[in-house]
Amino acid sequence: MAKCYQLVGVPGAGKSTWVSQQDFDWSRTAIVSTDRYVDQFADWHKKTYNEVFEEYMPTAIALMIEQVKALRASDLDIVWDQTSTTIKSRKRKFNMLPGYEHIAVVFTTPVREVLEARLASRPGKNIPMRVMTQMIEGFEMPTLDEGFTEIRFG
Repeated sequence: MAKCYQLVGVPGAGKSTWVSQQDFDWSRTAIVSTDRYVDQFADWHKKTYNEVFEEYMPTAIALMIEQVKALRASDLDIVWDQTSTTIKSRKRKFNMLPGYEHIAVVFTTPVREVLEARLASRPGKNIPMRVMTQMIEGFEMPTLDEGFTEIRFG
């Protein structure tokens, strides 16, 4: 049975760093992320993530959905690198990947100073602190009752 690793954490919590440090069989594992599409589009147009985000995010979402459909047909394992901080957002992933084993990989929110430093280290990709505060306050810890077979901490 194919696996879907749903990464759960706010921006700057270490999700993408964790992915880069894993030794998955990358010939059988794919990464799904709207950020990758937005970053690629920004690079192509010599702009920053922030400059293209609003315009391009709907397209990035559509491309990601098509990618998930293709991956589902190929039965590859998936690492879903998005915030997934709410039950509602995780449920959409479950619905898109029936028959997959879903594993939550939870990233705790760093203390404010560390989080601010990490976010500041990403030039051209600024997330307003009020948005971060809303995400932190709205964070819902994943549970086995949602359908996860396992909950890990990254």
